[in-house]
Amino acid sequence: MEILYADQDIVVCIKPPRVLSTDEPGGLPELVRRELGEEAADVRTVHRLDRVVSGVMVLARNAPAASELSRQIREDIFQKTYLAVLHGVPEPGSGTLEDLLYRDKARRMTFVTQTPGKGVQPAVLDYQVLAETDGLSRVSIRLHTGRTHQIRVQFSSRGFPLVGERKYALLDDPCEIALWSHALGFRHPRSGAWVEFRREPPDTYPWNRV
Repeated sequence: MEILYADQDIVVCIKPPRVLSTDEPGGLPELVRRELGEEAADVRTVHRLDRVVSGVMVLARNAPAASELSRQIREDIFQKTYLAVLHGVPEPGSGTLEDLLYRDKARRMTFVTQTPGKGVQPAVLDYQVLAETDGLSRVSIRLHTGRTHQIRVQFSSRGFPLVGERKYALLDDPCEIALWSHALGFRHPRSGAWVEFRREPPDTYPWNRV
């Protein structure tokens, strides 16, 4: 596992696929402790990626840092940018997707709904098509809300499932899901200085096609 940056308050790393973001056996905080060589280190999850999703994540190394980063997430100060490869090309080439999402906890799935109610939350993201080829498109995504499976559901519901999607589309792509946490921007919890971290996706299919 790769660590991009670490200090007394935060650690920024590349989350591998098939690893849980939460602090449990085999979860990302445990992997970070091993990489730091500090088995008893205080490492706290402040935001999550789906288990199958990879890319840049930041974790807090103490309670005040976790509280401050969580505040920035709640107040939409914390910026998260993703890259995805879709089947199809959204039109227009850039825009905002707004939906109401319902989380079915029993089925562990999220659905677009037209009706407000218990368990229904608004979901908003901005997207921009960066490239397209052979019926695939690479898009950049800025999340304004962080609902479970939000990106996957909002695009799949419009007929543009992510390459490698197996929960919200009946596809058999030869790869993991093409969703990558590309960049994070936030105010450092101690200094207040704006910091940004980014990493390009791996040079494998479908990223090397689009």
